[in-house]
Amino acid sequence: MGVLNTTPDSFSDGGGFTTHASAIEHALAMFGEGADIVDVGGESTRPGKHEPVSIPEEIDRVVPVLEGVLRHRPESILSVDTYKAETAVAALHAGAEIVNDVSGLLWDRAMAKVCAAAGCGVVLMHTRGRPEEWHALPAADSRQVVSQVKQELVERLQAALEAGIERERLVLDPGIGFGKAYDGNYSLLAGLAELSSLGQPLLVGVSRKGFLGRTLAPLYQGVDVPVGRRANASLAAVTAAILAGAALVRVHDVRSTREAAAVADAVLQAAEANI
Repeated sequence: MGVLNTTPDSFSDGGGFTTHASAIEHALAMFGEGADIVDVGGESTRPGKHEPVSIPEEIDRVVPVLEGVLRHRPESILSVDTYKAETAVAALHAGAEIVNDVSGLLWDRAMAKVCAAAGCGVVLMHTRGRPEEWHALPAADSRQVVSQVKQELVERLQAALEAGIERERLVLDPGIGFGKAYDGNYSLLAGLAELSSLGQPLLVGVSRKGFLGRTLAPLYQGVDVPVGRRANASLAAVTAAILAGAALVRVHDVRSTREAAAVADAVLQAAEANI
């Protein structure tokens, strides 16, 4: 899943694709590099700097991009990254097939009904509070984070099923970096097998995230590595996620990730053959 933020303030590619033409071009480029899905978002959930966007503005940012990509490449599978039901309706009407909701259907109570009626794919992500609250949240025990995330994903999964969303349309995301402590992100990566026991495909997003920059800091005189220099660490984290059970990975650098995924998949196939 390639990441496409049509925002001025996303933590990594903010400001890079704020015109419809540049966003469409980048989406097509990611498909050309091997993306199976492109996830289009119109509001940043950047930690500590989250600026809510009105529904009309969010729709204006994403819908023309979805429509433009499908004009050029009708077979494209597109996802909309939103927690707002009205935006989801507009995006699905424009041709998106998946709703990627970072709140797990919690922040807009109409979202579950919208997704059930549309019969679309749905990503239920775990988040701990809202972005503007993360800095004030008490640190979660990294030893308990996997069990806590698992329990809360069970609750979100059950709520989605009760709303009428079919099980085969649901993907779970542990929400790496979303209200998690530094160590907790690694605990979640190491504990993906336990989350896989819920029986749903797992999507993992680690690309260029802050915990990777912090991990690399000791190699660079204790200074967190900036976003633009986290590509290698992102590939390592993506590979670890695939080997631990991720079925989908959400990334900024598609071609290099595709290559890393091919190697990880070969390892998994060899392991399965030896069982």
